[in-house]
Parts: sequence; structure tokens; C-alpha cells
Amino acid sequence: MTSAPQRPDGPTPTPRLIATDLDGTLLRDDKSVSPRTVAALAAAEEAGIEVFFVTGRPARWMDVVSDHVHGHGLAICANGAAVVDLHAGREFVQVRSLPQAAALAVVDALRIAAPGTSFAVELTTGINYEPAYPPFFKDPAARIATAEELLREDTDGGGAPVLKLLAHHSEIAPDEFLTLARSAAGAYASITRSSPTALLEISGHGVSKASTLALCCAERGISPDEVVAFGDMPNDVEMLNWAGTSYAMGNAHPDVIAAASGRTVANNEDGVALVIERILAELIARQQA
Repeated sequence: MTSAPQRPDGPTPTPRLIATDLDGTLLRDDKSVSPRTVAALAAAEEAGIEVFFVTGRPARWMDVVSDHVHGHGLAICANGAAVVDLHAGREFVQVRSLPQAAALAVVDALRIAAPGTSFAVELTTGINYEPAYPPFFKDPAARIATAEELLREDTDGGGAPVLKLLAHHSEIAPDEFLTLARSAAGAYASITRSSPTALLEISGHGVSKASTLALCCAERGISPDEVVAFGDMPNDVEMLNWAGTSYAMGNAHPDVIAAASGRTVANNEDGVALVIERILAELIARQQA
């Protein structure tokens, strides 16, 4: 039986924008969008509330929601490193890249602090990775080389921008790896994680879902108080702290639960849809009062 979401304290302002993570949040574990969620997203857009997909996924992996894009069609990808127009063939509207020098400094620091770390380099054109990195079967054209080689190839400035560096460790626990990496390399870049494994995602300093969402909202004259956000993993924490109203999923990481102002049920129980339905019902009630 699905329980009601735990509401944030105080009245919820009428939102102008809903910002939702995908994996573990909007998507079910089988990576589908349920009919109930599809209907809720469409109803929100019809009511004049923009919906932003805000994800760690690269643009090329946005096919999971391409059939459910309404209105503006923009998505924030790669943990804030890119704003993508899903209506225009996943065209990059904005890129907030990771400088090669900073990426190399992170690689050097983690080689020392966590021996056995393997790396991948996510570019606007695709992903390349080291021989020891878990292979991406969705990217058979990836170049295989050391991170140092992959990053130094483009130091002349003529290559594709680096969106993020990924670091994987097969033996260290995920949260322990994140803490260690932030201590060793946090001076060079923003470091977070969204995977249940020890896989870290490393972006340019100050780049996060929250900071890019804030830029997009400022362009639209939307304040944090007018944003409702949803998430489940550490890469969502800054966004949930920034938004005026935020929900941790029932399956969320403890840090996410601590950051959010409210809580909804798990992704497999349509937790995002449940909240959107309630928001729209309250909006209709206010209009009729």
C-alpha cells in the first residue's frame, strides 16, 4: 500500500518549476517511466509548471525520457556540466567543462590516495576509458588508454570539452571512496557519486546539478522558493538544499534524506508522480476557493 508523502513544514508555494533526477527517482528500477508518472508530468506542464530532468546521465543516454518531453525540452545532464535541448537532437545549449589540468590533478591525487583506481573521461562526443575501468557496453567506439593519455590529447584546446571524469574502485566502499577522494582531490574539482558502486563523478569546480539549475532558473526569473526538486543519491544533495521544496525518495541515500525538506515513497511506487498529483490538486483547490 502506498503511503502519503511526508510534507515539508509550512505551506508549499505554487511551484513554477519541477526539477527531478532520473535514475532511482523518476525512473523505475527497470529504467521505465510509469504511465502514472507520464500523466503527472504532462499535467504539470499543462498547468504551466516547467519540468526539468536533472541527471548525471550524459546526453546520449536521455532516450529513456525522450518520449516524455513537453514544453521547453531542456535537460541538465552530466551532473550540471551540460544543458541539452532534447527537442533538437540533444544539442548542447550550455557546457560547463572540467579543465584538463584540473582533471589531471585529480588523477594524480587519486593514484596516490587510492591505488587501484581506474578512470574514464566523459566528453561531449562520448566516453573513453582505461583498460581496467568497467567497460561501457553502450559505447563500443570508446578509446582505451590511460587517463593521462586521454586527457593530454586535447591540451591544445582543439578537442571536445571534458564534461566529467569518472573514477572507479573495486575494493573501497562507495561512501568511503567519496570521502577519501574529496579529501585528496576536492581542491581541484567537484566530486560526487550517484552509483550504488564505488564510482565517483568529478566535475569542474562549482559545477553541480544545483548550480546549473540555479543558472537556468535565473534566466527564467524563477526563485528557489518556486522550485520543487526530487532526488535519491549524493549528487542530488546540493539541488535539494537549493530548492525551496525538496523530496527524498523512499529509496534515498541517508545524506539525501537529511538534505530534503520532505520525503516521498520509492521510485518503484511512483513517488514523484504522487507529489505532483498533490501539488496540482492543491493548485486547483486554491483556484476554486
